[in-house]
Amino acid sequence: MAQFRLPENSRISGGKHHPAKSGGNIRRFKIYRWEPDSGKNPSTDTFDVDLDSCGPMVLDALIKIKNEVDPTLTFRRSCREGICGSCAMNIDGSNTLACTKAIADVKGEVKIYPLPHMPVVKDLVPDLTHFYAQHASIRPWIRTQSAPPPDSERLQSKEERAKLDGLYECILCACCSTSCPSYWWNGERYLGPAILLQAYRWIIDSRDEATGERLDELEDPFKLYRCHTIMNCTKTCPKGLNPALAIAEIKKLMVARRGL
Repeated sequence: MAQFRLPENSRISGGKHHPAKSGGNIRRFKIYRWEPDSGKNPSTDTFDVDLDSCGPMVLDALIKIKNEVDPTLTFRRSCREGICGSCAMNIDGSNTLACTKAIADVKGEVKIYPLPHMPVVKDLVPDLTHFYAQHASIRPWIRTQSAPPPDSERLQSKEERAKLDGLYECILCACCSTSCPSYWWNGERYLGPAILLQAYRWIIDSRDEATGERLDELEDPFKLYRCHTIMNCTKTCPKGLNPALAIAEIKKLMVARRGL
């Protein structure tokens, strides 16, 4: 039987244990650590946190650990309201936002890793350079050929505006794309669910006049059609969106314009 092992320098080793100094309501957090300049393998450090002096969310615990135990712990965070997407990470085996993931929703040890299948900058910080470049490639803004109205904005009816619901709310946290096996395997060429949802948001916008051009740009064996409807993207989206449906709608538009 074939056996597959990670390269020697990628195997995770045991790290440091930081016991709580006091308190009775203790939860254990196991956190992925990697310092690129150290030359050492990644590890998982263990932190015992007294929840009686901590907020209810996983991000609260991370901030407490950084402030009170280990200031070298590195992660992204900003709004703390589930709006910016900065604190996306893998918690308890699922991609989500640390600021909206309640500690109480996790049973046992709280295991925290960076978003999977992305290069890691340090600790819980993934390198999203390629992800953002893919987003830029779809030119995510209204593209028009006609002159704008001289005395008003480009208007939409309520029905036209309603078509954007479930699309505009995407915060580009990358939880869906990094949960997608097709993106793991073909991430260099497949745009992934987050970017395709964003693409559909502009395709379906009644004010945009580049629908044909946008579909032409997606007519590619990899950019769109590597989606195999695995549905991990929809399951993991912390905003409750449905990227798989958006991808299916793009495919339907492709079929419709061919007259099939």
